[in-house]
Amino acid sequence: MNCISSFKAKGILCLSVAWFAACAEPASESSAASDPLHYRIDYVVTADPVANAVDVTLELSQDRALLREVTMQPDSRVAGFEADGDLQISDGEVRWKPPAAGGTMRWRVEVPHRRNGDGYDAWLGMDWGLLRAEDIVPRARTRTLKGAQSDTRMTFRLPRGWSVVSQYYGKDGQFRIDNPARRFDQPSGWIVLGKLGVRREEIAGVRVAVAGPVGSSVRRMDTLAFLNWTLPELARVLPEMPSRLTIVSAGEPMWRGGLSAPQSLFVHADRPLISENATSTLLHEVLHVLLGLSAQDGYDWIVEGLAEYYSLEILNRSGTISNSRLAAAKAELAEWATSAKTLCTKASTGPTTALAVGIFAALDDEIRGNSSGKTSLDDVVSTLARTDASIDLGSLIATVDSLLGYKPDALHIDKLPGCRNITADNQET
Repeated sequence: MNCISSFKAKGILCLSVAWFAACAEPASESSAASDPLHYRIDYVVTADPVANAVDVTLELSQDRALLREVTMQPDSRVAGFEADGDLQISDGEVRWKPPAAGGTMRWRVEVPHRRNGDGYDAWLGMDWGLLRAEDIVPRARTRTLKGAQSDTRMTFRLPRGWSVVSQYYGKDGQFRIDNPARRFDQPSGWIVLGKLGVRREEIAGVRVAVAGPVGSSVRRMDTLAFLNWTLPELARVLPEMPSRLTIVSAGEPMWRGGLSAPQSLFVHADRPLISENATSTLLHEVLHVLLGLSAQDGYDWIVEGLAEYYSLEILNRSGTISNSRLAAAKAELAEWATSAKTLCTKASTGPTTALAVGIFAALDDEIRGNSSGKTSLDDVVSTLARTDASIDLGSLIATVDSLLGYKPDALHIDKLPGCRNITADNQET
């Protein structure tokens, strides 16, 4: 297969292309040929900074028809689909039936995207880019021969002097994508590319990378120092820590907050490690990544509340903030919580999250008091972190019940404003 096939996009930048081992590897040497139920997927991402876009090629290698069909529902930034075999596009859905012996599908992505009309949560300019893999590789459903699975790589072709950092281990812009939970591996998580500064360190058994564009005032060493005294405390709550954590950061024009993704997070370069009210955007997002929790509709307050509660607790337990500072922070959050009209909403707001912090503080006190200090909210969170299912009030109560043998008063429906309307009868205590 031609490894330097290009798009004839108007205004595309002439790039200095690196030659990667993956491109030179004959199909017969790929795992698609060595395993009768494996097929090879190569995502090749070519950056076009002049057009603020990337061109993506999905190259499929297989000895027989293992992968039969790929279906995507891309957003409006993704267009220009072309493919070998049968390609059908209708009603916002892209359906590809590749040739039995493999083939290629291509598309183009206009990268920049504003978050709620504010700063960008995806960006590609002349000096650097910052985005999620999900922004450029639309999530897909597949139809395959029973038992077949992909052996997936992602390779970047970049301007001279650029490099790339993602959640995956890689070298020279090539990454192996492996998700044991899925048979069709798709890249995910935050990616930063351009002229980068990167600092790496192993902390509490986690390989941490902090990366951002040169000149963006990214506090790489400060971030590593901050994590050196907080991650070990977090590891005491969550014994099953991930092997890798990638933190990407940049300044303008990025959105001025923090956002988590699988084994990676983004935080704006101007965000302080600890705010004046003793909260930490960075640690809050680290909690999201390491807890790995998702919520059912209406229960986002559980996920956001736990992340905020434990970001404060870990700061205190590590000695980063004093007991009096922790008490003051919780008091300030309690005051903010008075403006929350409901707890169970689609997306937790600042006041809602503040209210949730108070609920989890009360729950921790109740658990400790009724177990003579032998059990705490830590045990609940450790149990939740080992589950893959999205959580709701019922699963939270059930987890406490399984540990203590009773349903906690702190989670009584009457103490959760707005939750009665979406809570099933068997979840009410």
